[in-house]
Amino acid sequence: MRTPRLPDLDRLTPAEKDALILSLWETVQALDRDGPAGEARVPAQPLPAPAGSAVQALRHRIGTTSRSRRNQADAGARRGGAAHALGRLLDYRPLQILVLLVALAFLADLALGWHQRQQAAARHAETQRVEQAASSGLFMELLRVGYEPEQSAYRATLRMERIGADGALYILQNPPRVFVQTGLTWQEVPSRAADGKAWGVVALDGGADVAVLFDADIEGWSELMPGYMHVQLQFDQLISLSRPPGDDIVERANRFYVYLKPHDADDEDIKRRAGFKGTPPAFLPMPPH
Repeated sequence: MRTPRLPDLDRLTPAEKDALILSLWETVQALDRDGPAGEARVPAQPLPAPAGSAVQALRHRIGTTSRSRRNQADAGARRGGAAHALGRLLDYRPLQILVLLVALAFLADLALGWHQRQQAAARHAETQRVEQAASSGLFMELLRVGYEPEQSAYRATLRMERIGADGALYILQNPPRVFVQTGLTWQEVPSRAADGKAWGVVALDGGADVAVLFDADIEGWSELMPGYMHVQLQFDQLISLSRPPGDDIVERANRFYVYLKPHDADDEDIKRRAGFKGTPPAFLPMPPH
């Protein structure tokens, strides 16, 4: 079947062009009315009465006619094809496995982060509880500093008491350190546990004493008070609420300062210079500084 030749539009008169346009429009309407094979036929809409000319009627008809049903069918087919392609993509087994693995990894990361936050919050709460117990639940006082009988050493006794709460505190006493001021510096002097005992953990549920022996008779000590040495005693401890301890460990540093009278001190000279009425005491406590 030969394809008809199109007329030469340049040779057509205006009336012939209008007739050609009307003919093409009627052909398009006929094709649109018949529809694809197998579809119901749609009744043709009659042309309105001409209002001046056939061309004006055609313009009116074009402006009031809905989009071609074939165009609608083509658009629906394109949408259906895209949906079909997407469905085939989602049915692709390796893609499903990849999506599942990504989702599982994301959920595992969320679960791990939540677990870590819970653990951190629990450790923080436990640390705060131990810090509270170590600060306000533990009272410490330097009871006395005196001479060891028949020795040149000194003995310092520290009193510890558990207050304000039930349950024991487990205290690891580090070896205490003792310093004597010489000039503008502190000079550490030898110290050791009293009675040959080793330092260890004390389960404190009431009260307990800690004693340390030290040698402080050195030369060149500073005399801030007439006849007395300026001494610093340092007690560092690790404190826990459980035994054996876990992560609930806090450190507490305790500093005590005293004026200490040497073994060979001249009491009469001290009384005269410092204004004591009776025998000068072996030590005089000082506030922390």
